[in-house]
Amino acid sequence: MTDASRTTSTDERADAAANAVTSADRRFASPVTDGGLAVATAGPLGPSGVDRPAREASVPPASSGGRRRLVDRRWFVIVGGAIIPVALLLTWQLVSTSGLVPVSMLPSPEMVWLAAVDLAQRGLLGLYIAISTQRVFIGFAIGAVFGLVVGAIVGLSKLGDILLSPTLGAVRAVPSLAWIPLLILWFGIAEDSKIILIAIGAFFPVYTIVAAALRHVDRQLLEAGRAYGLRGIRLFTAVQLPAVVPSVISALRLALAQAWLFLVAAELIASSMGLGFLLLDSGQNGRIDRIFLAIILLAVLGKLTDALVGLFERWAVRKWA
Repeated sequence: MTDASRTTSTDERADAAANAVTSADRRFASPVTDGGLAVATAGPLGPSGVDRPAREASVPPASSGGRRRLVDRRWFVIVGGAIIPVALLLTWQLVSTSGLVPVSMLPSPEMVWLAAVDLAQRGLLGLYIAISTQRVFIGFAIGAVFGLVVGAIVGLSKLGDILLSPTLGAVRAVPSLAWIPLLILWFGIAEDSKIILIAIGAFFPVYTIVAAALRHVDRQLLEAGRAYGLRGIRLFTAVQLPAVVPSVISALRLALAQAWLFLVAAELIASSMGLGFLLLDSGQNGRIDRIFLAIILLAVLGKLTDALVGLFERWAVRKWA
């Protein structure tokens, strides 16, 4: 064999080896997935945390042109969210003052504002708001705690699911107003009956969503946790809880909205204070301006409390998810 042929053969073997290394690198560099989720990037020496520099792994993806999108800017979010309320307010003012709709059916924003000022000067507006907010928070807290506990039992235990799900599914279908006569007979017309009714409204969204979320946690994640020796409460806090945190927060937000809905029904129980009482009393006396005021206050308070849950969501996601 000549020197030229030996050189050609050596070059061919070198090229083949280089191609094999490149193919192996690509194979090792492919993401390792668990249940469809990329959990690490493998390399010749193992996961990315071992064979890649930390500074390389921590570099965030660059946005196009290095600029934030318009929809991600805070001022645009605030202004965009205010467009529809401002448009509704202007339309309301135009329709109510133009005579298209009688004042007895649609009071002007000024009339609603004057009704709020009148109640505030008499010391009733702040009292009604405080009483209703207190009832909602207490009922929501009780209902959410019981919903989390029962939802965890049903979601984590097959026996609990068999024993509790049929009964709770039937009770969930009972309308809120159907509980009022029974609660009055059992607990009277004091605060207990009102708070229990609100707690019932807050219980079922939390129970339903938490149970479903725990029941559908990826089995591969559970098997991976057990492979690392996690059992019982350690498996729950390390694997199952982070997997269901977004669902739990969604359940709490829905439960809080449901608590405000049940508040009006609760304050129908011989109540003499609160926004539900204001709504009912104004309807009986034909004060449509106060009816609009009560509805607006319920909407604003519901949005503010939902924003508080949104702050809790950010903290919970950073801590557990």
